[in-house]
This record gives sequence, C-alpha cells and structure tokens, in this order.
Amino acid sequence: MTTEQPVLQSLDEHGVLLVTWNRPHKKNAFDDAQWDAAAQALRDARQDPRVAVVVVTGAGDAFSAGVDLSSFTKPSGPRADGHASAYHAFMEVLVDFDKPLVAAARGVGIGIGCTLLFHCDVVYVGESVRLRLPFVSLGLVPEGASSAMLEAVVGSRVAAELFFAAEWIDAKRAVETGIATRAFPDAELRDAALARAREIARWPVGALQATKRTLLAARRTRVEQALRAEDEGMRQQAGSPENLEAVRAFLEKRPPDFRKLRP
Repeated sequence: MTTEQPVLQSLDEHGVLLVTWNRPHKKNAFDDAQWDAAAQALRDARQDPRVAVVVVTGAGDAFSAGVDLSSFTKPSGPRADGHASAYHAFMEVLVDFDKPLVAAARGVGIGIGCTLLFHCDVVYVGESVRLRLPFVSLGLVPEGASSAMLEAVVGSRVAAELFFAAEWIDAKRAVETGIATRAFPDAELRDAALARAREIARWPVGALQATKRTLLAARRTRVEQALRAEDEGMRQQAGSPENLEAVRAFLEKRPPDFRKLRP
C-alpha cells in the first residue's frame, strides 16, 4: 500500500509551483500531516529561486473542509520545532510567505479552507465554491488572523455579518465582497489561475518578492495582534459548554441547541 502524500507539488517551466491539498476523501480537511506538508511546501518555495509564483488548490471537488476533527482524537506530544501545534507552524509560514500566492478554490472552503484565502494575493473561485466561517456556530472564535484580514478585504460591517451569521458564501457573493478576485466555471478554474500566475511569473522574482514584502510589512502588526487575540479566544472557548454542545451535535448529526446553555 502506498502512503498518501497530503500535499502534491508540480513546478512548471514558467516558475509557477502548483501546490495541491491532497486528501480528497476527507475533502482536503487538514490533519497534522497536511499542515506540516503544506508548511514545508511554502518554506521550500520561498527559498527556491526557480519559483516565482505559487498556486494553491484542492484535489477532488473541494478546496478544504477545514480541520479534520478526527485528528483531535490522536494524542500529540511537544513539537521539536517549538510550535504549539502543526496549525501554528503552518500559520507562521503563511503569514510570512513573500512570493505571490494565487488560490484556485472550488467546492467547500470551511474554516481554514476559507481563512487562508485572505492571505492569498489573487483568489479565483469556481462556480461551485461554498465558503463558510463557522466559528461562532462551533462555540469558538475566528482563526488564521481572519479577524483582521477579512475586515481589511470587505470592511468591518460585512466582516462582522459574515462572522456572526456563519452563513454560506457562494461564488457571486465572494466576488461581490472582494473575498474572491474572479469566478469561473469549475472546468476552467485551474487553467485560469495558472494562466494568471504565469503572467505574473514573467517579471523578475526579486522584484515580485520585494513587492510582496512591502505588502506584508504594511499589515504585519495587525496580523500578529489578531493571531494573539485569536489564540487567547480559542483557549477560553475550546472545551466550553458552547463548544462541547457544538461538537456533540456534530457527532450526533443534529442541530446544536445553545439556548439551553443560557441562564
């Protein structure tokens, strides 16, 4: 039996690296192995002078269903890299990634499958895309610095509505709000994203990298503050009665009843 590669990589002659989340049987939900493989792919791309642009996408019919909840049942000890979790290791690389990052997302993009799009410089979505920020419905808070990044993209009131309502965002609304750059038929999505990436890759890698660093510098303080606030919020909410009710409801395949928790 061959071991599944959680992330696939393919570098073309134009300097475009295609990175594909590769757990289609789980709708590309992230477990520790996929977090670590994704982080390493971005680290390597940052250091590789052949790579001008990175395109991220998902195998099968989904971009990513977020975090694989089954991974929480597996014990995890201290990490050799000093990070609190594989998620934190990935986020460190993502928020510092200093080359153009293009996303091609179709199907579901839930949780990190949505929030990592805010760190991409160009976001193309397929007509089937369905994004969701489910955090309040899980008794949790936003992650991935999305509490800062979404507001920067869509404005404070739209961001608050999307977080508080935890509703599905289709391709049309994703483009209208600015979450997505453009929408395409699913069959055209990957080729469109690769074509745009190749157009960008025509320019000097050094200039692309230096320009991306200016964009990162402009938002660095805001992103770092958001990550710290989100981590604190997660510590408070994870394992709370609200969060436990959401998890139980998910496992029992029923709607959660948060009203019974109110005084």
